[in-house]
Amino acid sequence: MQKDNPSSRRRFLRKIAATSLATAATPLTSLAAREKAEERILRYEKPISANDKIRIGVIGYGVQGHFDLDTALKVPGVELAGICDLYTGRLENAKEKFGNDLYTTRNYKDLLDKKDVDAVIIATHDVWHARMTLDALAKGKHVYCEKPMVYKIAEGYPVMAAAKKSGKVFQVGSQRVSSIGYLKAKELLAAGEIGKLNMVNAVYDRQSSIGAWEYTIPKDADAMTTNWDKFIEATEKMAFDAKKFFWWRAFKEVGTGVAGDLFIHLLSGSHLITNSKGPESIYSTGQFSYWKDGRNMPDVMSGVLQYPDSKEHAAFQMTLQVNFISGTGGQEIIQLVGSEGIIVVRGNSLTVKHSLLPEAPGFGGYDSLFTFSKKMQEELQKEYDAKWTPEQQNRKTKADITFRPPAGYSDHLDHFTNFFDAIRTGKPVVEDAEFGFRAAAPALACNESYFKKKIIRWDPVQLKLKSGG
Repeated sequence: MQKDNPSSRRRFLRKIAATSLATAATPLTSLAAREKAEERILRYEKPISANDKIRIGVIGYGVQGHFDLDTALKVPGVELAGICDLYTGRLENAKEKFGNDLYTTRNYKDLLDKKDVDAVIIATHDVWHARMTLDALAKGKHVYCEKPMVYKIAEGYPVMAAAKKSGKVFQVGSQRVSSIGYLKAKELLAAGEIGKLNMVNAVYDRQSSIGAWEYTIPKDADAMTTNWDKFIEATEKMAFDAKKFFWWRAFKEVGTGVAGDLFIHLLSGSHLITNSKGPESIYSTGQFSYWKDGRNMPDVMSGVLQYPDSKEHAAFQMTLQVNFISGTGGQEIIQLVGSEGIIVVRGNSLTVKHSLLPEAPGFGGYDSLFTFSKKMQEELQKEYDAKWTPEQQNRKTKADITFRPPAGYSDHLDHFTNFFDAIRTGKPVVEDAEFGFRAAAPALACNESYFKKKIIRWDPVQLKLKSGG
């Protein structure tokens, strides 16, 4: 997006504005809105001064660490200052990619000590997130921390406090929070496009071994090459296990399973769209359906969360689903069901379909009317027709809406752009520590519910577990 010329960028923005059939609620309908968005993109054509350059360090150079770094470096003025990883092979990979002069280390504190590191990306095992975040903020670094923000609910409070006290930018890495598709859904919902929201159905299914976290394990994996003793400083003492290091999401000792990996995306996205503070009750259940590979976190899991009536929204129920052996082939969908229609969000695209009740109440069809005597049926029909006009008896119709982002659009790039914008301008980030915790806590509570087989009670305003929860 940064490499295009100004005219192509303007076409890009016009294309965004034209992708929706909704007019009143379209974010880029007005000329002023288009110009504001255009300014955000075009400003990167301006030369980046030395004072505007941001040097980043990466802590955790695994799958997501690679994706995060590649995306971050697409933002103009962002430079790589160093990479930390416990596995020696990934440090070799980093030097192969960026050159032998790249600073690498197996001790993240050494990276934090570097004065030329302005910000860090934390893309490690979940169990390390809070500790590294606190250390990074204490060293005066801006932090982009992958989701979930914390491994345990109790860790959320010191992270939120440290982020606030530090004066540094802290953003959680749930990129869909920056998606123009999700922002469109938020505007349509707020505009009353589907009436009163009453249910959210959110699904993130997969059907592949890689999707089920069976990542390739290198042949040289052992306690020395992975710096296992350092790794388990954040856990209980464990004997070396290559799966716990490389397939870590599948193990509760170091990861948070489908809840921390995928429920969190569905929760953060839904919270953005509904402007919600979170649920008040959480229940989940799961099973081991297919990937019986030593994991102790289920490969099929569902959750039911109840959101209370609040000033932000009416009460609604949310269902969460992850299936790692789904015959659908895999899907990511958030369905917002209202009294007058449904918004279906798939990736960065969405559709809206409407179903409006007639003004008149129901009469006939699958009704008790036909069970009465013919005389009674005729009498009731006459009274009904006298009270309600044909127009009042018919369902009203409303045009469907479709919104699609331009080809090549990346919410991941938008998310990093927002992060670096916040560092440069001081504006608020789109997913701060409180927002990140509001998504992480219910996700982690789903795991607690699964293991304890009980409903978890949560206070979404005070951000704490309720007694008995």
